[in-house]
Amino acid sequence: MVTSQKISFVSFTPFLTDVSSIELPQYFTYPFYYSPHPLSLVACRELQDYLKIQTDFKHNFGFDENDTSLQIGKMFGVLVVKNQAGELGYLAAFSGKLADENHHRRFVPPVFDLLENGNFFRIGEVEVNDITIQIQALEKDENYLELKSKLELFKVETDAEIASKKQQLKASKKIRDEKRAVAKINLTEAAQLLLIEKLKTESIREQLEAKDFIREINLKYLELEKLFLEVDNIIQKLKEQRAAKSSHLQKEIFEQYTFLNQAQKTKSLLEIFSQTVFQTPPAGAGECAAPKLLQYAFLNKLEPICMAEFWWGKSPNSEVRLHEQYYPACRGKCEPILAHMLEGISLEKNPMLEQATVKEIPIIYEDEYLLLVNKPPEFLSVPGKELKDSVYERMRLKFPKASGPLLVHRLDMSTSGLLLIAKTEEIYKHLQSQFIRRIVKKSYIALLDGIVNQLEADISLPLRVDLEDRPKQLVCYEHGKNAFTKYKVIGIENGKTRIQFFPITGRTHQLRVHAAHHLGLNSPIIGDDLYGTKGERLCLHAQWIQFKHPITKEIVEFNCEPEF
Repeated sequence: MVTSQKISFVSFTPFLTDVSSIELPQYFTYPFYYSPHPLSLVACRELQDYLKIQTDFKHNFGFDENDTSLQIGKMFGVLVVKNQAGELGYLAAFSGKLADENHHRRFVPPVFDLLENGNFFRIGEVEVNDITIQIQALEKDENYLELKSKLELFKVETDAEIASKKQQLKASKKIRDEKRAVAKINLTEAAQLLLIEKLKTESIREQLEAKDFIREINLKYLELEKLFLEVDNIIQKLKEQRAAKSSHLQKEIFEQYTFLNQAQKTKSLLEIFSQTVFQTPPAGAGECAAPKLLQYAFLNKLEPICMAEFWWGKSPNSEVRLHEQYYPACRGKCEPILAHMLEGISLEKNPMLEQATVKEIPIIYEDEYLLLVNKPPEFLSVPGKELKDSVYERMRLKFPKASGPLLVHRLDMSTSGLLLIAKTEEIYKHLQSQFIRRIVKKSYIALLDGIVNQLEADISLPLRVDLEDRPKQLVCYEHGKNAFTKYKVIGIENGKTRIQFFPITGRTHQLRVHAAHHLGLNSPIIGDDLYGTKGERLCLHAQWIQFKHPITKEIVEFNCEPEF
């Protein structure tokens, strides 16, 4: 319950650095898109200094190549707070467990401690594990495995025999049909009748024999299956029992995770997520750093000032997470929780509901069938849920009589460059077909925050959406879609790499992930607020495009250089 967190202020850390000259923010950090406030930066730096030298716990963050234990990077968070005496300090938290523990010096405790000895979770976990052990023992039993193997082999063999028997029936029928055809030509009517009756009797006999053959096989299969199911049904019942216990246990856990807000109003995870499309909380909800920090602050009457989260350790194989890089709170797990916890607190504006002010969209080429524009950075290609102004809307206004204009493809809001637009439905379909058949060729110019030593190569990392943090993408070899990029380094200066990308596929955020991911170029695009560090703009520009003109049938190409 929430009262379990109400302990002394052991987690309140006064600043070691003099922060008296730093002005307090007017609004609290918008947690899903932010630039860390100077106070948050100081708090993070002090926490990072501690992590470098601490001996309070041992966790393999992936820094020591000789350490063969499991390497796990961690998301850490800080919450700058003011106590009732008016003193500034900060709280620190980690997401999930750290060194297989929930409690560590300097860090706030969890909202609910799953690892506490003797609690219902520990008891329920033992019960679920005991059932799992029973299932595993039955599934490894020699008699069960032998019956399963016999049943599978019998089915394969008999399926082949039944298929062969059906082929024989077809062959016999064909022969009889041929005999009937010949009889019509060569035999008298009486002889034809006798032959037809004979062939009919033969057909019935073969059909009955086939049915008897299949019935005998099915009976043998049922005998084997009965022996197998005597054991398998026990396994399935145990699995159903385990699933029911796990579901009940999970529900109990969700009920224990109860979150406060500034007004001391409490809500459980189940209450919070019942108002979302998910209905039930995802696994791990409530274990992230941000909810832990706010929970401790509200329990102990600490005023939240600003916050930030950073990654510490080796990059995971799926997400783009770079050591010491700042990241927003995740949306899937944290957004519903933080909506409740931050109720009544004045937040910074959501930058994602704003876009660049654009007076005119430059037209690079235009004829009566199509046009190419140079889309400005931080401007939508098509209308969004909140923002309506976009290239699409502007083109509709510019060409009100056209049956288009229809955007043949799109660019991310942050990306600038060439955007192809059709003025009619017919031209749109023609150009779309070229994109689908990969006739259209494109290249992008990007500026990367790092040095790429290999001057020319390919990147192949399959991508899928991060279901818990849309619209971010993950590298996923199991469920991801193939994503393939060629690149060529143009130049390197001041630790930055200017590069030309040639995307072969067109996955969402493909170039951004292929640049930032440690299995790709390990160098985020400058200004990438999702996979790198937020800047004045994303330095990614659709520079060149080549396609076949739908009317002239000529291969045409257009170039538009970036402004970075």
